[in-house]
Amino acid sequence: MARSGLAAAARVAHWADAALRPGRDASNADGKGTLSDATAERAASDLGLTVAQVRADWDTARLAGLVEVHGGTARPGWRLRAWDRDDSAVLRGWVALFDAWSLAHPEPEEHGHGAVADVVSALPQVLSFLQLSAGPVPVEQLLDLLEQRVTELRTERCEIPYGPRPEPVTVPAAAEDPSLAPLLDWALHALASVGALTCGDGQATLTPLGSWAVWVKLEQICVAAQSPAGNIEQAAEDMLRGCAQLRPNAARDEYRAWLAARPVGSAVTELLVAARGDDALLRGLAFEALRVVGAPAEPDVRAVVDEPTLRPYALLWLAEHDGVDPEDAHEVLTRDEATWLWVDTAAAVTDHGEAPMLVRHLESALQPTVPALLDEVRAVGHPRTVQVLVALAAAHPDPALAKAVRRAAFQVHTGGS
Repeated sequence: MARSGLAAAARVAHWADAALRPGRDASNADGKGTLSDATAERAASDLGLTVAQVRADWDTARLAGLVEVHGGTARPGWRLRAWDRDDSAVLRGWVALFDAWSLAHPEPEEHGHGAVADVVSALPQVLSFLQLSAGPVPVEQLLDLLEQRVTELRTERCEIPYGPRPEPVTVPAAAEDPSLAPLLDWALHALASVGALTCGDGQATLTPLGSWAVWVKLEQICVAAQSPAGNIEQAAEDMLRGCAQLRPNAARDEYRAWLAARPVGSAVTELLVAARGDDALLRGLAFEALRVVGAPAEPDVRAVVDEPTLRPYALLWLAEHDGVDPEDAHEVLTRDEATWLWVDTAAAVTDHGEAPMLVRHLESALQPTVPALLDEVRAVGHPRTVQVLVALAAAHPDPALAKAVRRAAFQVHTGGS
C-alpha cells in the first residue's frame, strides 16, 4: 500500500533525478526546492500529466523524503535510491508523509493559527481512538473526543497571573468553539489524502496502513517511556555518556528510545556533532547509535568520509550497512586508517578504561611486533599519540617493552626519530 500510495511521487522524483542532474540543460528549483514553472511544464509533457499533478506529486515526494532540499537545491533522497530494493525505505517514506499530514492538505484560511495548532496537537488522541476501535467511527463521536482533548490542552496552557484578579480567570470551552467541526473535517480529509484513513457517510476508518502507522507511533512512545531516567531528554553527548557504562544490549535499547523521541535527521546531526568532539569514547558510541538508526543515516555518514577524525568509523559503518560481515569490515580500511583507529580506541580506553584493558588492546593491533606498531603509530599523526603511549608504558608489566614505548612517546613529543 505504501508503495502504491507513493508511486506517483516516486515517478516524478525519478524523472527529476534523470532529467535535472548536474550538467543537464534544466533547473529544478526556485531557491526553495520547489519546481520552476518551466521545469514543471517540461515534467508534465514528459510524463503525460498536468502541471498541477506534477506539482502535487513533487510536494508529496519532498514530504516523503524521496527528494531532499539542501540550501534551496533539491536532490534525490536515500529513500528514492533504495526504492526498488528496500521495502523499509518505502515504508519510512510513507510514515514521513503521514507525520506531515497537516502540510499535505492546505489548512482552512478562515480559521486562526491557534485553533489549527490545537487541532493538530489533539489529533494523535483521535487517531489512537480510531486505531483501538478497529473499524468505522462516527465523525460526531470523533468531534466530541476532539473537543475534550482541545479543552484539556487549553486548560494545561492556562497561566495564573500575578497580582489582583478582579474577575475569575476562565478557560474557553472547546465545545463552544464553532471552528472545531470544520477543522476536524479538514484534518480527516488531509489524513485521507495521504492514505491514512477513509471518510464517507459520516464515518471515518483507518486504512490498514494508517492503523499500522498509529501502532508504530504508540510503540515508540512505549519504548521511549522505558528509557533510564533522564537520558531520553538529554543532548546526544550527554546521552552517550549515560550509555558508556551500559552493556551493549542495554545501550542499544537506550539509543532506540532516544531516537524515537526526536526526528531522525536532527538526531543524526547531533550524533555526528558528538562524534567530532575530543572524547574518543563518544566517537565510538555515536557510531554505535548510528548503527541503530540504519539506512536513514547513510547520506550523512557518507558525507563525513573525508573528515580524518571520522573517516575510519564512517568507512566501517558504510561497509556494514552494505552487508559486509562486521568481523570482516576492517578490511575496507587502509593500514594507516586502521592504525589511526587503533590509537583513537586506545585513547578512549586511556580516558575511561583500566590499565589491563589498555594492555589487552595492544593485542588487537594489526602490526606483528611492537616496534612495527610504534613506527606506524608515530607516522599516522593522531593528536593523542603521546598520551596513549605514555599510558601504555605505565600500564604494561614488561619493563623492556614499557621502556621502548616511553622512548617512542618521547620521540613523538619532541619530533625526533
